[in-house]
Amino acid sequence: MERRKLIGTGVGLAVLPVLWALREVTGGAGKDPWHTDTAPLEQAFPLLGPLTDAKWVSSRDNDRDLPSPELVISGLARLAPGKLTELTATYPFVSEGPTEDFTSWFEKPLKGQGPKDPRWISSKDLDRDGSGYRTNLWFDSRGDSVRFWALNPYGY
Repeated sequence: MERRKLIGTGVGLAVLPVLWALREVTGGAGKDPWHTDTAPLEQAFPLLGPLTDAKWVSSRDNDRDLPSPELVISGLARLAPGKLTELTATYPFVSEGPTEDFTSWFEKPLKGQGPKDPRWISSKDLDRDGSGYRTNLWFDSRGDSVRFWALNPYGY
């Protein structure tokens, strides 16, 4: 009987760090409900170069019983100074922005975030659309902000 208690306690103590880590990654108590790390975004969107700030969410960050089978990331980031000027000199852009303001269930933490009164522009040359993946990028022409939505951004 004592051995079972000892094993049960050991298993319980081993699970606590895992649960804490998951809570921290998905926006635990006292944290913003979004990610702020830029490295995954720089990997997903290499043409944007280094990013200086980000707020983003993933369809796999949730408190639902069944996580999304496909990975979708959505959010906002700040480009390095001068990067938007470089992109607009290289690619054709049109005045076009997202049709809705973060409406998916996992995007709710981002609702109302982002630049005030943005003037969105986009380039079809920077967007991607293929079998099983899609990326849309919108840039605020008055600043260095980019809004993104990507389905399977890493190709899986």
